[in-house]
Amino acid sequence: MSGVERIQAVFEAAKREGRAAFMPYHAMGYPNRQQALEVVAALAEVGADLFEIGIPFSDPLADGPTVQEATYTALTQGTTVADCLAMMRELRDQGVDQPFCAMSYYNPILAYGEECFVADAVDAGADGLIVPDLPPGEADQLEDACRKAGLATIYMLAPTSTEERIKLVASHATGFIYLVSVTGITGARSELPPNLVSFVGRVRKHTDLPLAIGFGISTGEQASRVAEIADGVIVGSALVRAAASADGVDRVRVLGAELAAGSHRQHGVKE
Repeated sequence: MSGVERIQAVFEAAKREGRAAFMPYHAMGYPNRQQALEVVAALAEVGADLFEIGIPFSDPLADGPTVQEATYTALTQGTTVADCLAMMRELRDQGVDQPFCAMSYYNPILAYGEECFVADAVDAGADGLIVPDLPPGEADQLEDACRKAGLATIYMLAPTSTEERIKLVASHATGFIYLVSVTGITGARSELPPNLVSFVGRVRKHTDLPLAIGFGISTGEQASRVAEIADGVIVGSALVRAAASADGVDRVRVLGAELAAGSHRQHGVKE
């Protein structure tokens, strides 16, 4: 089964059950190599359906202070792209079988070599690829490599995205589309924006692909509210912050279970 098909299977199962998919993010190498592996494994145990696997980069433009600090810490400890792929492979060997979507900015992929990166990522167990700073109109070569390898190409849309931009992303994306809930960078927020429903509706007019919402979700209640209107709930900063403490894995396990329960709360089949 290809990565695209594995991702599709997750969303199809969630839709049949009238719930959303819980999709946590974690930065590889943070707070250290071993604990990063333990964090992902813990989230796999408490209900994660699909993972966003962060590959640290020195200039993460889409990320807020929490993820920036995490990826900077990982880089200062020597974490490389090859290390991140090795960690993915190790997680697979440990029995973590949820789909992995590698999240990397374009420079590390370019330096690694696009075709080599895709081949090695698939070999390591990746199912999809998210590159926040690579527009779909400039991604032909990478998309071609992903298509041949069965790796999903996932693009982001923001509330400010024009109809033209939405159509462009819809025509290039495979797996799912990542909807950024707010105009800005990642980070946990106390309130979700009021225009989420209309934003999802604007995108839904142009695609049947699953729509996953991220940025700003930090509690089970927020996850449940997002699950009412979206197919997936992406959570990053809140979990990364929990992982930073001395008992980080335990805190991640507790918060992850809360977020999974909120995401999995049944709301009926979405149109």
